[in-house]
Amino acid sequence: MGDLQALLGPADVRELAARLGIRPTKTLGQNFVIDANTVRRIVRTADPAPGDVVIEVGPGLGSLTLALLPEVRRVVAVEIDPVLARALPGTVAERAPDLAGRLEVVQADALRISGVPGPEPTALVANLPYNVAVPVVLHLLATLPSLRRALVMVQAEVADRMVAAPGGKIYGVPSVKLAWYGTARRAGPVGRAVFWPAPNVDSGLVAFTRGEPPPTRASRREVFAVVDAAFAQRRKTLRAALAGWAGSAAAAETALRAAEVDPQARGEALDIAAFARIAQYRPGGVLERNEAEDHGEGAFADGAGNDARGGAGGAGADGRLH
Repeated sequence: MGDLQALLGPADVRELAARLGIRPTKTLGQNFVIDANTVRRIVRTADPAPGDVVIEVGPGLGSLTLALLPEVRRVVAVEIDPVLARALPGTVAERAPDLAGRLEVVQADALRISGVPGPEPTALVANLPYNVAVPVVLHLLATLPSLRRALVMVQAEVADRMVAAPGGKIYGVPSVKLAWYGTARRAGPVGRAVFWPAPNVDSGLVAFTRGEPPPTRASRREVFAVVDAAFAQRRKTLRAALAGWAGSAAAAETALRAAEVDPQARGEALDIAAFARIAQYRPGGVLERNEAEDHGEGAFADGAGNDARGGAGGAGADGRLH
């Protein structure tokens, strides 16, 4: 079956939706891609390898799924809508029968999954629902360490925030937390006309490559707690913004100076490495606990001893766009 015949066009998308009784809802962030050239471009930009296992979140009617299947070993499609989840295997079997065996559909909320069946996924490629895009990306990176790369389509403003560098007004929680996991960059714009229904905003592609977290003896959860505190009151100096986190403004200043960070700076001036350093110096935090353990005082006081690279439960799926 040729590519043109397999991929979905505007008439195909509407016909499938009508057959299933589907009306796109804002609640689930459903905007279906109706342009075959756009899904080809997404796959080409993602540049998957033949051996990749791709996780796709929110496959909808299957536009991107059908474009991914010929290029990779396996696609695990995570779909929260039970009607769409049940229909997707049939759509693939009808339009690309030779590739149907490469598809696995998981009917679930991507924000709640702890894993997926089969081989570990190596890449995330998805047209993400706008209302949960950042939390989904952060949750999957935390939950699925096998993910090495990602290409996601999100609202243009969100894309800008995800890739922002320190020092700008749009730099905030999404920028910093994503940087913990690796490097993100803008990979091109996407217009409104390629969707049904057309959204009220433009979209953008964000490419991501996983890297190592910055050196720190703090857990991911502890680092993200500093990030959240710093941007919850982003107009305040770090000395003031971190007062609650540290117990007092004076304690916050002590921690900041120990981490070689100016207490009068604001969160938007710091990169992820600086936040990772600060997290080590919270009063009663990791360095004080380790010193106590070195002296035989309070060993195992922190329970199971979270891994410094990613303490249990620290998914950090915070979608607030500060």
